[in-house]
Amino acid sequence: MKTFSTGKIAIAYDDHNPEGVEPPLVLVHGHPFDRSMWAPQAAHVGRSGRRLIVPDLRGYGGSTVVTGTTPLRTFAQDIAGLLDHLGVAEIVLGGLSMGGQIVMEFHRLFPDRLRGLVFADTAPQAETEEGRRARNALADRLLREGMDGYAEEVLPKMVAPANIRRFPALAEHVLGMMRTTSPQSAAAALRGRAERPDYRPSLSRVRVPALIVVGGDDEFTPIGDARLIHEIIPGSELVVIEGTAHLPNLERPAEFNEVLSKFLDSIPQER
Repeated sequence: MKTFSTGKIAIAYDDHNPEGVEPPLVLVHGHPFDRSMWAPQAAHVGRSGRRLIVPDLRGYGGSTVVTGTTPLRTFAQDIAGLLDHLGVAEIVLGGLSMGGQIVMEFHRLFPDRLRGLVFADTAPQAETEEGRRARNALADRLLREGMDGYAEEVLPKMVAPANIRRFPALAEHVLGMMRTTSPQSAAAALRGRAERPDYRPSLSRVRVPALIVVGGDDEFTPIGDARLIHEIIPGSELVVIEGTAHLPNLERPAEFNEVLSKFLDSIPQER
């Protein structure tokens, strides 16, 4: 693990195969996880010879704990700062769930730095009024109770129940990421997501290759959300991974990796 500082915040990250194939792939984890959720992709992409950069978002994993409200814009700016620190101009950027919305925000702010986009189990719409109330209420709950009860409650939505039974080590990994996330940081991210904009207008201006992947049984961001992104982005590819919920990259890593590799191979090394 390495770290890079932006102001008083230290961002932890891994830079796999730094001399590898360009453009690098950057993967952004979801909430309430950390960069270890991309371990199967790190192993696979590393074998392909491509450079892979995987950060812990501020407040998560090995990065500095934060409080208050963390807008998606702040997360996206942190990624841009990390790229500047590493001297990386252009990337393929992917993210899952909240990470996918951070990818949308990065595209809105820094479209010229992108060579490709990967959206996994995410949604582009602005939060509804009901959703804002729910996210803020959950933030309050996490600050009162901590992460354990919430983690147990949402596990069967994060990972399909059949996969929890079949792959107990996977379930423990997901539970571990959720339980060890700082409640303060999780609450700050929830409050930031509650105020997210509608990304549909900016996604309609995507002019780089885009891959959309979704678990066939995802309840948090169902197939309809993935289809919406697919319809908005000209020429995008949509893949549904059956038998998975919100974390297809962990539940069916071989299938996810195959789809990801084909997409990466289609992107020229130079513009």
